[in-house]
Amino acid sequence: MPLPETIPVRYTEEEAEYLSVRPVVRQTFRLPELIDMVLGVTGKDLARIQQILRSGTVVFHFYRYWWQGFEAGSEELGALLAGFPDADPAREFRAEECTVILLESGGQPPRHSLELGRQEASRKRFFHSRSLWDCLVALGQGQPPSYQGYSYARRADLYRLALSPEEIAALARDAARMAPRGLRSRLGRLTETSRIVFLCPRRTA
Repeated sequence: MPLPETIPVRYTEEEAEYLSVRPVVRQTFRLPELIDMVLGVTGKDLARIQQILRSGTVVFHFYRYWWQGFEAGSEELGALLAGFPDADPAREFRAEECTVILLESGGQPPRHSLELGRQEASRKRFFHSRSLWDCLVALGQGQPPSYQGYSYARRADLYRLALSPEEIAALARDAARMAPRGLRSRLGRLTETSRIVFLCPRRTA
């Protein structure tokens, strides 16, 4: 059976309560659009994608989506997935392509995580020639971070760099001096950071 070209989808905000009173929105997705969303949850795991398409429901970015489930053959679905990016360990880290930096504590998943966008962290305080973003990126240029894979949810390649206690202490000092006031209030647990994750969106041809 051929894959459907379009799928009527309903979605609403996910709630912890048993009975949701959120409004339900109806929308028609093209199949690649639905697959793109599912990839953000599963990655390129063919069996999991088939199971979700069959079950007809997925939670993505705090919304629950559901549709009339359907079967997706491995050959047809595999051909569709071939059009989406793959992880590429050969891709070198380029600081200029980084748009988001995650500061993570230890543990898997990390106990604490702070997300900084380039625009926010690039703001400079008066009489400072460098920004907090400059300091963070310099860490990645001093010792190249390791490639961690491709995030379909983020549409970006991920690069991770473990920090030494000395680097963490220096970063905390730089943040206290360079971060704008609004950002400093979010950096209270910076000393608990153990690694940096650089997010570099994949450029499309």
